[in-house]
Amino acid sequence: MLSATDQALIERVVTTDCHDSFGILVERHQSDLRYSLRQMTGWNEALADDLAQETFIQAFKSLKNYQGTAKFSSWLYRIAYNQMVSHFRLARNREVSASEEILKTHSEQLGLSTTSEIDLHRDLAYSMKALPTKQRMAVHLHLHRELTHAEITAIMGIPLGTVKTLINRGKKTLRDHLSSWNPEDVV
Repeated sequence: MLSATDQALIERVVTTDCHDSFGILVERHQSDLRYSLRQMTGWNEALADDLAQETFIQAFKSLKNYQGTAKFSSWLYRIAYNQMVSHFRLARNREVSASEEILKTHSEQLGLSTTSEIDLHRDLAYSMKALPTKQRMAVHLHLHRELTHAEITAIMGIPLGTVKTLINRGKKTLRDHLSSWNPEDVV
């Protein structure tokens, strides 16, 4: 038996307030969403899980407004992005600049790194954390989720040209931060 499509599940939730159908939607999408949020929060699992939970709560409340013009997963990522931006905006108002601390930590880590895959993954995570929030989100959605520029535009609610610029600048920053991993430089 084939599973119900996202659209059929959404219609069931909207018309009959079927919590079981929404539960199926959550099961289908939570793993990818949580992974993306973990990447975006610098592998802060607790924060990523909190943001994912808030995303699904907001999605449930707003599901009647979903028009189906984008994939359901893109709509979820849009909500998650807004949740994350709100969180970081509030955190920025309460704390000193996390970006400066991340860059300092990253620099220290790069000086100690080896060529193992584990170290490369760690250095990439530090480099991703060093990117501004919008750049980090655009790069993540493009490289890790393999979304098109148009899909990223819909998720982030910014112009296509801005998405392309964010991705290009983010890639350049990552290349600069990870230049010690360049195979041409390895002796």
